[in-house]
Amino acid sequence: MTDQTFTARLDDARQQVEARLDALLGPAPLAGETARPPTLMAAIRHGVLNGGKRFRPFLVIESTRLFDGPQEAALRVAAALECVHCYSLIHDDLPAMDDDDLRRGRPTVHKAFDEAGAILAGDSLLTLAFDIIADDATGLEPAARLKLVSALARAAGVGGMVGGQALDLAAEKSPPDEAGIVTLQAMKTGALIRFAAEAGAIIAGAGEDERARLHRYGAVVGLAFQLADDLLDLTADSETMGKATGKDVGRGKGTLVALHGVEWAENRLGELVDEASTLLSPFGAKAETLVEAARFVAKRKN
Repeated sequence: MTDQTFTARLDDARQQVEARLDALLGPAPLAGETARPPTLMAAIRHGVLNGGKRFRPFLVIESTRLFDGPQEAALRVAAALECVHCYSLIHDDLPAMDDDDLRRGRPTVHKAFDEAGAILAGDSLLTLAFDIIADDATGLEPAARLKLVSALARAAGVGGMVGGQALDLAAEKSPPDEAGIVTLQAMKTGALIRFAAEAGAIIAGAGEDERARLHRYGAVVGLAFQLADDLLDLTADSETMGKATGKDVGRGKGTLVALHGVEWAENRLGELVDEASTLLSPFGAKAETLVEAARFVAKRKN
């Protein structure tokens, strides 16, 4: 697969997901909702419809396609996952957390609105994500929707992304050792990427072996994503990244790049791409896009 073909697939998924998010975040209340406050909806939309590659939703769509699963269900689960991801970014940017003023080249939600609005926007997106998956419109049997809800809750919660953020904040005061860094990153960054890869197997009703293989693939891609992110934090500028860079070094946070160096990190990224390819080899040519996704993560520039 050429870079151009892969980029086109990624962009097509991005457009589909953004169109679906735009519709899901419209002003009209859903059945059971009383009203959607305009200011709150504006803050939510600012935090969601602001660009980005939509890589996690892309993995949901492509992992579902790997098993010839229903694409409408994949699109709704992809949108739900992006709601969780965007909620995490909105909250991470708050002064009490990472204290950032810029996200994807635009003011963060608490800067464009206020802190209370940012907190409520994040809360709204988290709950909406599970609403989207649980809804009959997702088009899956209740048992499949329940598996997705459970898997996303585990990935997003205390033993996943949120727990990872807690470890990240603690790392500012007491830098972890290498094992601690790996655990932190597997939770804060890796958990949602693992869910994104595994979700396709759940949506398509694949077997447990296939689900476990996609789960491991997601874990490998998550490691590569964070390693590339740490490299970019050291080597890229704020304009290219669309957010502040060099903050981990400034706060004394430990990273694998800081521990082992840039050359080690670049070599490790190559190893992770090879592992991702090996994991997907039983699927043959059908997995080509997912293999290319691992390469994309390893060589990304922003």
